[in-house]
Amino acid sequence: MNVRDPFDLRRSSAFNILRGTATQAAANVTQRVKEAGAQAYETGKQAVEDMSTFSVPRNVPSFTNPQREPENRAWGSSGVTARSAQSNSVIGGMQDRVGGFFDKSRGDLPMYKDKPYTYTSSRRQRGIWRRKRTLGVAGVFLFAVLYFLGFFGSRRSNVGKVKEKWTWLQGPEKAGSQVDWLDRRERVKEAFTLSWDAYERYAWGYDEFHPISKHGKQMTPKGMGWIIVDALDTMMLMNLTTRLTHAREWISNSLDYEQDQEVNTFETTIRMLGGLLSAHYLSTTFPDMAPLKDDDEGSPGEDLYLEKAKDLADRIMGAFESPSGIPFASFNLKTLQGIVSHDDGGASSTAEAATLQLELKYLTKLTGETFYWEKAEHVIKVIDDNGMQDGLLPIYIYAHNGHFRGNNIRLGSRGDSYYEYLIKQYLQTSKEEPIYEELWNEALAGVRKHLVTYTRNSQLTIIGERPNGLDSALSPKMDHLVCFMGGTIALGATGGLTEAEAKKLPTWNKKKDEEMRLARELTQTCWGMYKVMATGLAPEIAHFKIDPVPLPESAPHKGPATFDDAGDGEWRSDYVLKSMDNHNLQRPETIESIFYMWRITGDEMYREWGWEMFKSFMKYSAVEDNGGFTSLSDANVIPPVTRDNMESFWLAETLKYFYLLFSPNDLLPLDEVVINTEAHPFPRFKLGPLFKTGWKRKPRGSDGKIIPEPAHLEAEMHPVATKTIGQMQPSP
Repeated sequence: MNVRDPFDLRRSSAFNILRGTATQAAANVTQRVKEAGAQAYETGKQAVEDMSTFSVPRNVPSFTNPQREPENRAWGSSGVTARSAQSNSVIGGMQDRVGGFFDKSRGDLPMYKDKPYTYTSSRRQRGIWRRKRTLGVAGVFLFAVLYFLGFFGSRRSNVGKVKEKWTWLQGPEKAGSQVDWLDRRERVKEAFTLSWDAYERYAWGYDEFHPISKHGKQMTPKGMGWIIVDALDTMMLMNLTTRLTHAREWISNSLDYEQDQEVNTFETTIRMLGGLLSAHYLSTTFPDMAPLKDDDEGSPGEDLYLEKAKDLADRIMGAFESPSGIPFASFNLKTLQGIVSHDDGGASSTAEAATLQLELKYLTKLTGETFYWEKAEHVIKVIDDNGMQDGLLPIYIYAHNGHFRGNNIRLGSRGDSYYEYLIKQYLQTSKEEPIYEELWNEALAGVRKHLVTYTRNSQLTIIGERPNGLDSALSPKMDHLVCFMGGTIALGATGGLTEAEAKKLPTWNKKKDEEMRLARELTQTCWGMYKVMATGLAPEIAHFKIDPVPLPESAPHKGPATFDDAGDGEWRSDYVLKSMDNHNLQRPETIESIFYMWRITGDEMYREWGWEMFKSFMKYSAVEDNGGFTSLSDANVIPPVTRDNMESFWLAETLKYFYLLFSPNDLLPLDEVVINTEAHPFPRFKLGPLFKTGWKRKPRGSDGKIIPEPAHLEAEMHPVATKTIGQMQPSP
């Protein structure tokens, strides 16, 4: 959690921000002209469309080449964490237009789920304006002057009168037992249908949707179904049969992976493969859930989702053809060739390499083809064979030899979902692979020992970062992506049972009590990220005030019982909000943890938190003219600054978790499913005779370090380590 992401602001961000803001200013001008008359409106609209040709789309999952700017270097040089603008392909047509979006000479990559916002591309592709630092400085100065003079109308949220019809948003709130949670669930369903219908109306079949300018763009020549596939299971859960029918028709008639295009291994797996597999699971296991005749047993289209999933997975396998078995960052859909990361010294992201296992193991369960399973679990073996201290891993790993790059350790971007998938692999196979529980317990103990501390004034619990290794100083920085951790810790402690049920088991102990306490405290801190912002919508990144010598996790502490609404609570002073981090990208991690905490603890407080969050999204991110909802460039001003982008995970994750939070607990029971990092549910299953854990951990000493093997035995066991760099690139 995305996310789990990115950087190079001093050389690229100011110009991109200026261009993006100018585009939004033009959109606002269009709206004013519209009010003056139809003809003037049409003229203004054309002007905006002309300008958008040169605008840089932001916040879209990407696949392109070149891929990354070394993150640590950019962090060190910039000291800020906002994401740079992305590409400038335009809607329409042929490969020379759409394909240009992916050309080396074009702009930066759109965003990955597990990465922060300033994810820029290689310096090799910079045009002259990027190379001229003087122009960049001038751009920053010009933007600052114009911005603070109020020149840009984009400071005005493009919501208009869209909320006036939502009487439930304006009226008095019921409390306690009077709350109709199913009615609140209907409000979430309305938000989804408004978002989906806007996409269907203005950008059908496109991978990106820009709801304010009301157009779409592709990320591959023929499109990947990025938004459609990601939203399938949400529509099933909401019983949106008509909309699901249209989506299924598009997948059947238009989705074609035979495209000569490099795509990102991780994002393609969690969103597209995960979405197809989840759709197959729900449509076959729950036939009354948004029922379609084409899905019925014996119908010609019975296995559509599974067939598409297998086709895609066979292409993804090309990424695993590295000397070490660590997947390459990208692969070509047509040639099946794995492609080394274009930056980061050629290293893949640790989270990306280790967040493919749930999907591929479930596909093996469905097809009986064990090589998916074997490729996926081998990645975890290679990672574990490094013997990293206390189960905490650097955020980069080389595909050619399976060794880590650098010492940056964090649970935010590029590290997050590795830890999430440890405990979820254990639960996916019905606790029959204890090796993953062992890895999870070791990592969680490492988190508590090295990363958890408390804020200076109100003793909020945070998970910090160790950017230079475990022996370096703790950085009190916490990505919103880290907010998955509270719910995941609770899931690990109870296995998906309620806390009351789990406490009756003989396996419950003091350690699990401590984990539940930590889960509660972390979820509260993440909820505070929302409460502290002007719009009630969290920033992408928060920093915190801590003592010069951070308190250890074991230190006595007592956080605030509640968060005040008055705006002067002491707890607010512990949140350090930086203007470049105040964008809200519709992320799901906090509502994800709130959902888990509600299901596991039964505390109605979590539902109320979720409802307050949902209302903030409705109030501040809605787009007028039935445009749906948009992400925000600045969520700490009212009205907020809008971004003109709807993330696919808004439909796939954020709204789904709100819907589940307000649903009865028997909808996707947590002790019967695992939910992947893109919120796609898969069933738990038994190993049975066909499946097994195909690896063992290397022996460790009492200090936890791997016992060295004889040199000759090491060479026999790991001959690929002797391959040269020239042998790293796999054949098509």
